[in-house]
Amino acid sequence: MKSFKRRLRKIRNRIARRLFDTRYGRELLVQGISPHVLSMTADCGDHRMTFSPHDYIGRKIYRKGHFERDHVDRLMAVLEARGLLRPETVLLELGGNIGTQTLYFALTGRFRQIVTVEPDPRNLAFLETNIRQNGLEGRIRVAPCAAGAEGGTLDFFQHAGNSGKSSALAAGGGTTRIAVPVKTVPEILTEAQVSLDAVGLVWMDIEGYEPAAIAAMEPLLARRTPIYLEFSPVFYGPAGAAALRDKLARHYENGLIFREDGRQEPVTIRALPVDEPQFDVLLLP
Repeated sequence: MKSFKRRLRKIRNRIARRLFDTRYGRELLVQGISPHVLSMTADCGDHRMTFSPHDYIGRKIYRKGHFERDHVDRLMAVLEARGLLRPETVLLELGGNIGTQTLYFALTGRFRQIVTVEPDPRNLAFLETNIRQNGLEGRIRVAPCAAGAEGGTLDFFQHAGNSGKSSALAAGGGTTRIAVPVKTVPEILTEAQVSLDAVGLVWMDIEGYEPAAIAAMEPLLARRTPIYLEFSPVFYGPAGAAALRDKLARHYENGLIFREDGRQEPVTIRALPVDEPQFDVLLLP
């Protein structure tokens, strides 16, 4: 009887392993994880990623093996094709979150250094773990703050179920308010021992805080450094979106809008649509 039960358990376990090694099975498993499990680490092939299984980004990593890595891949392809990646360049990333895109950029091997800015203490713990466990401490510098037009502190709203939606704007849906430090971009780069001239790309995903961050990087705008950002009229309102568009147009003439379906649409910055809720755009030098 005992041997029969053992055989049944082995059959059950084999079936369960096969099920939970499918995308649907991984979705079932991660949705059912106890709230007492605070973190998980997944082997994602060329890197490891530690995350919360109760967060939207973490669940997506566990289910798919990555979080929007294709966004980094398509941007890098465009930059390569246009000859916009200078040798030994530095990436400035505003909104590092837990390090998904940070690691994807690092794994391209095209950046001498990455300076990643992340104000949320919950994300910072995972970000630092993911940098360390992938042996990237020497190439990635973490700035634990927000980027703003002037130093100080600001209110930051943590989203309970999606760390990617946490924002300096209450309209982003965050319900837990904390105070986080703010530094200007030149101050952040100085502390990282990076010159303004060395920055070859800015990647920005900061949930509606873009106008304040843009105001913090006037020297990079003056150099027409390529900037990839989420342009979000849904947060700015029509007047705010027009004001940000006009500010960007004083420095940049052309750009590329990246659509979710993979399409890329050339656009003049003065013609950036301010009546769409949100889209990604690359500002071209």
